[in-house]
Amino acid sequence: MRTYAGHSSATKSNELYRKNLSKGQTGLSIAFDLPTQTGYDPDHELARGEVGKVGVSIAHKGDMHSLLDAIPLDAMNTSMTINATAAWLLALYMTAAEESGVDRHALTGTTQNDIIKEFLSRGTYAFPPEPSMRLIADMIAFTVDEVPKWNPINICSYHLQEAGATPVQEIAYALATAEAVLDEVRPRVDEDTFPRVFGRISFFVNAGIRFVEEH
Repeated sequence: MRTYAGHSSATKSNELYRKNLSKGQTGLSIAFDLPTQTGYDPDHELARGEVGKVGVSIAHKGDMHSLLDAIPLDAMNTSMTINATAAWLLALYMTAAEESGVDRHALTGTTQNDIIKEFLSRGTYAFPPEPSMRLIADMIAFTVDEVPKWNPINICSYHLQEAGATPVQEIAYALATAEAVLDEVRPRVDEDTFPRVFGRISFFVNAGIRFVEEH
Protein backbone atom coordinates (compact mmCIF):
# COMPACT_ATOMS: atom_id res chain seq x y z
CA MET A 1 0.00 0.00 0.00
CA ARG A 2 1.46 3.35 -0.99
CA THR A 3 0.34 6.91 -1.56
CA TYR A 4 1.36 8.78 -4.73
CA ALA A 5 3.19 11.72 -3.20
CA GLY A 6 5.95 14.26 -3.59
CA HIS A 7 6.05 18.03 -3.15
CA SER A 8 8.29 21.09 -2.82
CA SER A 9 11.72 19.79 -1.77
CA ALA A 10 13.38 16.42 -1.32
CA THR A 11 13.70 17.02 2.42
CA LYS A 12 10.02 17.88 2.86
CA SER A 13 8.96 14.90 0.74
CA ASN A 14 11.19 12.62 2.81
CA GLU A 15 9.41 13.82 5.96
CA LEU A 16 6.06 12.97 4.36
CA TYR A 17 7.24 9.52 3.24
CA ARG A 18 8.60 8.64 6.67
CA LYS A 19 5.40 9.84 8.32
CA ASN A 20 3.30 7.69 5.97
CA LEU A 21 5.55 4.67 6.50
CA SER A 22 5.25 5.06 10.27
CA LYS A 23 1.46 4.86 9.89
CA GLY A 24 1.54 1.58 7.99
CA GLN A 25 2.33 2.46 4.38
CA THR A 26 4.42 -0.36 2.91
CA GLY A 27 6.04 1.23 -0.15
CA LEU A 28 6.77 4.50 -1.93
CA SER A 29 5.10 6.09 -4.94
CA ILE A 30 7.13 9.13 -5.97
CA ALA A 31 5.63 12.09 -7.82
CA PHE A 32 8.11 14.37 -9.60
CA ASP A 33 7.65 17.98 -10.65
CA LEU A 34 7.48 18.94 -14.33
CA PRO A 35 11.09 20.20 -14.65
CA THR A 36 12.32 16.85 -13.31
CA GLN A 37 9.95 15.02 -15.66
CA THR A 38 11.25 16.88 -18.70
CA GLY A 39 14.94 17.11 -17.79
CA TYR A 40 15.29 20.77 -16.84
CA ASP A 41 17.41 21.97 -13.92
CA PRO A 42 15.29 23.81 -11.33
CA ASP A 43 17.18 27.05 -12.01
CA HIS A 44 16.53 26.92 -15.78
CA GLU A 45 14.35 29.75 -17.06
CA LEU A 46 11.84 27.27 -18.56
CA ALA A 47 11.39 25.69 -15.10
CA ARG A 48 10.33 28.99 -13.56
CA GLY A 49 7.10 28.67 -11.58
CA GLU A 50 7.00 24.87 -11.85
CA VAL A 51 9.64 23.72 -9.36
CA GLY A 52 8.10 21.54 -6.66
CA LYS A 53 4.59 22.19 -7.96
CA VAL A 54 3.10 18.80 -8.93
CA GLY A 55 5.80 16.69 -7.31
CA VAL A 56 9.26 16.75 -5.82
CA SER A 57 12.20 18.45 -7.51
CA ILE A 58 15.21 16.15 -8.04
CA ALA A 59 18.21 17.75 -9.74
CA HIS A 60 21.17 15.62 -8.61
CA LYS A 61 22.36 12.72 -6.47
CA GLY A 62 22.26 14.79 -3.29
CA ASP A 63 18.55 15.44 -3.79
CA MET A 64 17.91 11.70 -4.17
CA HIS A 65 19.84 10.96 -0.99
CA SER A 66 17.76 13.59 0.85
CA LEU A 67 14.55 12.16 -0.60
CA LEU A 68 15.35 8.63 0.59
CA ASP A 69 17.16 9.43 3.84
CA ALA A 70 16.60 6.82 6.61
CA ILE A 71 14.24 4.78 4.40
CA PRO A 72 15.22 1.09 4.13
CA LEU A 73 15.32 0.67 0.36
CA ASP A 74 15.96 -3.06 0.57
CA ALA A 75 12.53 -3.33 2.23
CA MET A 76 10.72 -0.89 -0.08
CA ASN A 77 8.73 -1.42 -3.25
CA THR A 78 9.13 1.96 -4.93
CA SER A 79 7.09 3.26 -7.84
CA MET A 80 8.53 6.20 -9.76
CA THR A 81 6.05 7.81 -12.14
CA ILE A 82 8.66 9.12 -14.55
CA ASN A 83 9.08 8.74 -18.29
CA ALA A 84 11.42 10.89 -20.39
CA THR A 85 14.02 11.00 -17.61
CA ALA A 86 13.30 7.52 -16.19
CA ALA A 87 16.78 6.14 -16.92
CA TRP A 88 18.40 9.06 -15.11
CA LEU A 89 16.10 8.85 -12.08
CA LEU A 90 16.62 5.09 -11.79
CA ALA A 91 20.39 5.64 -11.95
CA LEU A 92 20.14 8.15 -9.09
CA TYR A 93 17.93 5.76 -7.10
CA MET A 94 20.36 2.87 -7.60
CA THR A 95 23.34 5.04 -6.66
CA ALA A 96 21.64 6.33 -3.50
CA ALA A 97 20.80 2.74 -2.55
CA GLU A 98 24.31 1.41 -3.18
CA GLU A 99 25.93 4.29 -1.30
CA SER A 100 23.62 3.41 1.60
CA GLY A 101 24.78 -0.21 1.54
CA VAL A 102 21.91 -1.75 -0.47
CA ASP A 103 22.78 -4.02 -3.40
CA ARG A 104 21.01 -3.03 -6.63
CA HIS A 105 19.95 -6.66 -7.11
CA ALA A 106 17.77 -6.34 -3.98
CA LEU A 107 15.84 -3.29 -5.20
CA THR A 108 12.16 -3.75 -6.04
CA GLY A 109 9.88 -1.26 -7.73
CA THR A 110 8.63 0.21 -10.99
CA THR A 111 9.56 3.03 -13.33
CA GLN A 112 6.79 4.03 -15.73
CA ASN A 113 9.26 4.61 -18.59
CA ASP A 114 6.46 4.82 -21.19
CA ILE A 115 7.73 7.73 -23.24
CA ILE A 116 5.59 6.73 -26.22
CA LYS A 117 2.38 7.79 -24.48
CA GLU A 118 3.94 11.21 -23.84
CA PHE A 119 3.73 11.82 -27.59
CA LEU A 120 0.13 10.56 -27.68
CA SER A 121 -1.27 12.39 -24.67
CA ARG A 122 0.69 14.05 -21.84
CA GLY A 123 3.48 15.82 -23.71
CA THR A 124 6.35 15.49 -21.21
CA TYR A 125 8.83 14.01 -23.68
CA ALA A 126 12.39 15.32 -23.93
CA PHE A 127 13.67 13.68 -27.13
CA PRO A 128 12.18 12.67 -30.51
CA PRO A 129 10.38 9.31 -30.81
CA GLU A 130 13.29 7.21 -32.11
CA PRO A 131 15.83 8.16 -29.41
CA SER A 132 13.03 7.91 -26.84
CA MET A 133 12.33 4.33 -27.87
CA ARG A 134 16.04 3.59 -27.63
CA LEU A 135 16.07 4.94 -24.07
CA ILE A 136 13.11 2.75 -23.14
CA ALA A 137 14.71 -0.38 -24.57
CA ASP A 138 18.20 0.29 -23.21
CA MET A 139 16.80 0.71 -19.71
CA ILE A 140 14.77 -2.52 -19.92
CA ALA A 141 17.78 -4.45 -21.22
CA PHE A 142 19.91 -3.08 -18.38
CA THR A 143 17.52 -3.88 -15.56
CA VAL A 144 16.77 -7.46 -16.60
CA ASP A 145 20.12 -8.61 -15.16
CA GLU A 146 21.39 -5.65 -13.14
CA VAL A 147 18.16 -4.87 -11.23
CA PRO A 148 16.26 -8.14 -11.76
CA LYS A 149 13.46 -7.43 -9.28
CA TRP A 150 12.63 -4.09 -10.92
CA ASN A 151 9.71 -3.52 -13.31
CA PRO A 152 11.36 -1.27 -15.92
CA ILE A 153 8.20 -0.23 -17.79
CA ASN A 154 4.58 0.40 -16.91
CA ILE A 155 2.70 0.93 -20.17
CA CYS A 156 0.27 3.67 -19.30
CA SER A 157 -2.76 3.86 -21.57
CA TYR A 158 -4.82 5.63 -18.90
CA HIS A 159 -3.97 9.07 -20.26
CA LEU A 160 -5.13 8.15 -23.76
CA GLN A 161 -8.79 8.06 -22.69
CA GLU A 162 -8.24 11.34 -20.87
CA ALA A 163 -7.00 12.73 -24.19
CA GLY A 164 -10.08 11.50 -26.08
CA ALA A 165 -9.44 7.88 -27.05
CA THR A 166 -12.20 5.28 -26.77
CA PRO A 167 -11.60 2.25 -24.51
CA VAL A 168 -10.96 0.13 -27.61
CA GLN A 169 -8.43 2.63 -28.96
CA GLU A 170 -6.78 2.81 -25.55
CA ILE A 171 -6.16 -0.94 -25.40
CA ALA A 172 -5.10 -1.04 -29.05
CA TYR A 173 -2.46 1.63 -28.51
CA ALA A 174 -1.27 -0.03 -25.29
CA LEU A 175 -0.77 -3.38 -27.00
CA ALA A 176 0.88 -1.73 -30.01
CA THR A 177 3.28 0.07 -27.67
CA ALA A 178 4.08 -3.18 -25.84
CA GLU A 179 4.77 -4.97 -29.13
CA ALA A 180 7.00 -2.16 -30.40
CA VAL A 181 8.96 -2.03 -27.14
CA LEU A 182 9.48 -5.80 -27.09
CA ASP A 183 10.66 -5.73 -30.72
CA GLU A 184 13.18 -3.05 -29.73
CA VAL A 185 14.40 -4.94 -26.65
CA ARG A 186 14.74 -8.37 -28.29
CA PRO A 187 18.11 -7.70 -30.04
CA ARG A 188 19.53 -6.31 -26.79
CA VAL A 189 19.11 -9.42 -24.61
CA ASP A 190 19.85 -13.13 -24.86
CA GLU A 191 16.99 -15.28 -26.14
CA ASP A 192 16.91 -17.17 -22.83
CA THR A 193 16.52 -13.85 -21.01
CA PHE A 194 13.65 -12.56 -23.14
CA PRO A 195 10.85 -14.31 -21.17
CA ARG A 196 11.96 -12.41 -18.06
CA VAL A 197 11.44 -9.17 -19.96
CA PHE A 198 7.81 -10.19 -20.54
CA GLY A 199 7.39 -10.93 -16.86
CA ARG A 200 8.39 -7.41 -15.86
CA ILE A 201 6.01 -5.46 -18.11
CA SER A 202 2.91 -4.01 -16.45
CA PHE A 203 -0.03 -1.92 -17.66
CA PHE A 204 -1.91 1.06 -16.19
CA VAL A 205 -5.35 1.31 -17.83
CA ASN A 206 -8.33 3.61 -17.45
CA ALA A 207 -11.58 2.61 -15.75
CA GLY A 208 -14.29 5.15 -16.45
CA ILE A 209 -18.07 5.16 -16.74
CA ARG A 210 -18.34 3.01 -19.90
CA PHE A 211 -18.68 -0.18 -17.88
CA VAL A 212 -19.73 -2.65 -20.59
CA GLU A 213 -17.22 -1.43 -23.16
CA GLU A 214 -14.35 -1.35 -20.67
CA HIS A 215 -15.05 -4.68 -19.03
